[in-house]
This record gives sequence, structure tokens and C-alpha cells, in this order.
Amino acid sequence: MDQKNAAKPGASLAGGMMRRKSIEQVQAEYGTSELKRTLGPINLIFLGIGCIIGAGIFVRTGNAAALHAGPGVMLSFLVAGLVCAFAGLCYAELASVLPVSGSAYTYSYATLGEFAAWIMGALLLLEYGLAASVVAVGWSGYAVSLMHDFGINIPPEYTGPAGHLLGAMVNGEFVPATTFVNGELPAGGAAVTGVFNLPALAVSLTLMLILVVGVSESANFNNVIVLIKVAVIVAFIAIGGMAILGDIPKYAPNWDPFIPEPTGEQGEYGIGGVLRAASIVFFAYIGFEAVSTAGQEAKNPKRDMPIGILGSLIICTILYMLTAAVLTLLVNYTELNTPAPVAEAVNRLGPEYGWFKMAVKIGAIAGLTSVILVLMYGQTRVFYAMARDGLIPGLFASVHKGFKTPWINTLIVGALVSIAAAVFDINTLGDLTSVGTLAAFAIVCFTVIYLRRTRPDLERGFTVPLFPVLPAIGILSCLGLIFTVEQRVLSFFGYFLAGAIAVYFVYGVWNSKLGRAKA
Repeated sequence: MDQKNAAKPGASLAGGMMRRKSIEQVQAEYGTSELKRTLGPINLIFLGIGCIIGAGIFVRTGNAAALHAGPGVMLSFLVAGLVCAFAGLCYAELASVLPVSGSAYTYSYATLGEFAAWIMGALLLLEYGLAASVVAVGWSGYAVSLMHDFGINIPPEYTGPAGHLLGAMVNGEFVPATTFVNGELPAGGAAVTGVFNLPALAVSLTLMLILVVGVSESANFNNVIVLIKVAVIVAFIAIGGMAILGDIPKYAPNWDPFIPEPTGEQGEYGIGGVLRAASIVFFAYIGFEAVSTAGQEAKNPKRDMPIGILGSLIICTILYMLTAAVLTLLVNYTELNTPAPVAEAVNRLGPEYGWFKMAVKIGAIAGLTSVILVLMYGQTRVFYAMARDGLIPGLFASVHKGFKTPWINTLIVGALVSIAAAVFDINTLGDLTSVGTLAAFAIVCFTVIYLRRTRPDLERGFTVPLFPVLPAIGILSCLGLIFTVEQRVLSFFGYFLAGAIAVYFVYGVWNSKLGRAKA
């Protein structure tokens, strides 16, 4: 920092908040990247599907249907999918102009300025890092259930968040808290409180090591898992659909009513319930734009990035709606408040489908595994971009000489994800993740509008149709879903942003490489 700026810290701070990378500078960084360019359009589509299909369809769908939307959860998936589509179109345009690691963080840096980029980096920490922890907790639930089927039982206190009531031991048997009548312990039961979630910790650390080895190996590993879980979902749709068509009078009543009458409580059924459920199942879509974090590793980003983003989103939306239709026809929505709703639906098909119940659990575990992998991958690439810009310490940009991956960065992210997954509750973290993601999507939509106005000359490999209507709808729809979330989550989100802003003014603004270059 020069003496002039040192004498006028206010001016320096103001300048730091507004300084931008030039578009040309960002594009040049793509050409000097140390990361290997190995990902084609198929890899990118699989990367997107790998992140999208997971916790939402295997875990949160039942809760959304039972408590908020009934069979109308199908419409909730449609609403959430449309919101993502608006943002996805914007991501595709920005990715075709700025094919670099860092996703929306870099887009903001090149358009709205450094302070907006920092805020976006903080939001992406919720979307990728925190979401990976949430999904790891969901993975743990299915893994514990599958191990139980094979006679392997982990002590229940090591399968849930620290300090939370998980259930009770009654005559030597564990009874989950979800089965308590009126929330009271069963007679003679001894409360079981969580110490930490061991399976969630284990899977996070394992995937951290896989990512350290390299993105090519990670992508190949991810492709195999995606094929397994998509096959399970397609099989569920086909087998369940045939059962329904074979006895329509038996299953049709489960859709009566399709949208239950509202109870008077906010977010309980009716149209309000469908929208509240949309904010819940929105978690099922987050991370689709993780494809854009792979910009520096794509072979032909201008062509491949839009294909990867939109292709994976369209495929998954169709699968989600079909799965929700079969699920709510096989099982009455009032009975779907379970952590394994798809497995519950398979149980209703009869004992002859016992083999398929096992397959569903394996598919769920595979699906959640790939989601954790892609989310952690995305978070490391965001930190990599921020470190190269000097906004966080340079060790986050240190690339391993052999693996050509940001290995220290990956170890740190893996440790944070593992700790959060081991000790925190899934529901509040899930809502907080959704809020952070929706806020990031709204900024991305605004960025497209801003860049079209200020740099209409840029070559764009993809452009958002019906501009500026669709980006504007994207902004409004994201903000609308944010305010369906309960107030305590919004308050915590406010505290998180305040803390992030403080860190920027303490460290980032003074160590920015762009700021030093202009000093």
C-alpha cells in the first residue's frame, strides 16, 4: 500500500470495495491456469447430476410432502426447478464469457466489484461447504440403516448431532425420537443423546482424500456412482409406476386431495405449503451450477459449460417430478415424514420387492456420496480462486506438484465439512444452505443484467433468452423463496453475513492482489 492510500484509509476502503478485475484479465487467467483441462460435456453433465440427485429426493421429499405440500410436492419441485432454471440460464451465459474457476465469485469480481465478490464467496461457503456437511448427515442415515440390515449396529449416540435427543433405549432396543408419542420418552426408556455422527465424519474424510488425488480420478469415480443412483431412481419410477397402473383404484385416493386444505399455520398445506415445500426441496437442486466452478478444467468451456449446467438441470427436474408422483401415489402423504421415504414406498410394494428395498438404500448412499464429492470439489475451487486474488491466504491456492490439485485447500475444506457433519443438526443447516444459495442466485441474475448493459460487446457463447425479463424473474423468485424460511434462520444468516463483512475489512481489502497492483 502506498503512502497516499495509507494516509487516507477511508478512500482505500472505498476503492477496494469497488475495484474490479477486467473481463480480459479474468479470461487471461484461464490460459495461465495450472489445473488440468480434462473435462468434456459428458463429464460436466455427470458432474451436475452427481450434485443434484441426492439429499433432496432421498431424504427431504417425504418431510416436505408430509408437513407442507401433500402430493402437491410435485408442484414444489416444479417451482424450485423453475427458479433454478432462471438462475441456470444466467450461470450458463456468465460461464460462456468467463470460463474460470470460482463460479459466481469470479463473475461478481469482474462486474460488481471486489466487495460484492467477497459477499458471493461467503454465500458460496454456505452453498458448497455447509451443504456438503448436510448431505453427509443424510448419507449417515441411509448407511446406518443399511448396516443394520446386515446386522452391523453403530451405537446410536455416534449416529447423530452432538447434544440432540436421538431416541431412547427400551429393554435393550433403540427407539428413535421420531416415534415418541407427543414427544415424550417411552415408559422405562433411557434417553440417548448424540455425541457425534461417526459415519458422516468418515465419509467426509474419505472423499477429501479422493479429491486430493485429482479431478480426473474424481470425475471417473463420480460417473460410476451417478449411473448407479440414476438407475435406482429410474427403476423406482418404472416398478412403482407399473404397480400403480395395475391397480389405479387402490392408489388414486392418495392424491385426494392433491393439495391439502391449509391448516391456518404458516406453510402448512395449501398454496403456502407448496411454496414452503419448494424452499425445502430446493436443497435438492443446489449445486447444479457447481459445473461452472470447473471452468478452468473444461476442454471447451464456451460450448461445454452451458451444456453441462442446463443439461443436468433438465434431466434431474424430470426425474424428481416423476419420483414425487410415484412416491405420493404409493404412500399417503401423511405417512411420509420419514428419513427414507423412497425405501418406505418400496416396502408398500410387498415382500417380493425386498431385494429392491436393499437396492434403493445402496442407490441412496451412492447418490449422497457423489453429492458430497461435488460440493466439496466446488468449495475448494472457490477458495482457490479467492486465494489467487489475495482475499484469503495463499496456501489455499497451493497446487500439489504431482496431483495438480489444490491439496492444502482440499484438506482444510475436508476438515471443516467433516467437523460440521459430525456435530450439527441437519434441518437448520439445510434451511441456512438454501437461503445462502438463493441469495447467491439472485446476485448472479443481477450480474447478467449489469454485464449486458456495461459490456454489450463481449463475445458470448450462450445468451439468456427474453432478456431482461428472465433474469429479473430469477431475482424476484429467489427473494420470494428466501422469505418463506422461518425467521430464526434468516436472523442467523444475517449474523453470518455481518461476520463475513468484518473479515473482509480486517484481511481481504488490505491483501487483495488487485488492490496492491493499483496502489
